[in-house]
Amino acid sequence: MRQELVSKSIMEDIDKQVELILELKKQRNAVILVHNYQRPEMFRIADYIGDSLGLSVKAAETKADVILFCGVKFMAETAKILSPDKTVLLPSLDAGCSLADMATAEKVKEIKKAHPDAAVASYVNTTADVKAVSDICCTSANAVEIVNSLPNKKVIFLPDRNLGRYVQQHTDKEIILWDGYCFVHDKLDADTLSEFKQRYPGAKVIAHPECKEDLLKLSDHICGTGGMAKFAKSDGSKNFIVVTECGMTEKLREDVPEKNFLSFCNICPYMKSTTLPLVARSLVSNMHEITLPQDTIKNARKAIDRMLEFSKNAA
Repeated sequence: MRQELVSKSIMEDIDKQVELILELKKQRNAVILVHNYQRPEMFRIADYIGDSLGLSVKAAETKADVILFCGVKFMAETAKILSPDKTVLLPSLDAGCSLADMATAEKVKEIKKAHPDAAVASYVNTTADVKAVSDICCTSANAVEIVNSLPNKKVIFLPDRNLGRYVQQHTDKEIILWDGYCFVHDKLDADTLSEFKQRYPGAKVIAHPECKEDLLKLSDHICGTGGMAKFAKSDGSKNFIVVTECGMTEKLREDVPEKNFLSFCNICPYMKSTTLPLVARSLVSNMHEITLPQDTIKNARKAIDRMLEFSKNAA
């Protein structure tokens, strides 16, 4: 009985916080972006839910004065690059990204000097400074196509080595790998996944390409977060093992309720650092506004626009 009362109290508190945020959002003429990996309660305040680049593109199309990004810092920076005249807020300073931090603009410049004939293809999971010294950006969904579209025979691909190896298997170009990784995906173990598959025979495995190669070999479908629901809806299977950050499983259960999703995942503490109280505080006080130098915005925008133009022409 006591546990039921505690649960009821928690839910009532969440309801009040959601109501407050929705009112603050109206007052600020704000759009709230929520990444797929966020806490489940964050979906209730979202105008848009999805992957990082798609959310920033959506926000740029709105007439909102304020963009509040429930994600991590590089995502909020991308939103600022695509919407330089809007106020962009990141509710939590703890919402960093260890993968993005593994690449720096200074190191990219050094490697470019060593390989002057190579193009630099930067995963969107990079800082604005790194995007600004890149030739083109890519997502996990279009990385192979972007690399193959480049005229260069050599491509410096950063920062995720696992995604880079995946690209390398689908191109004739020489890929110069960066030694970075997402710790959430990198520590997922292939042997443990094999045991998991034995426990759930017949279940299809959907894995993110940031996972290690031996794990990807055990997967039925490899895609970014944006493609997972699409595959589950189109595939005839009833059961799916989801190999990525744990929040994606909750989102898939919501988006495709007629299918069963089993979690084989790790939690990203950076993604989970954003909370409803922090969102409310950020909307009230402009807490953690994202600002970038104009030159950085201009140069990073070129790399992103090249990717978006390619995607538009390839559609």
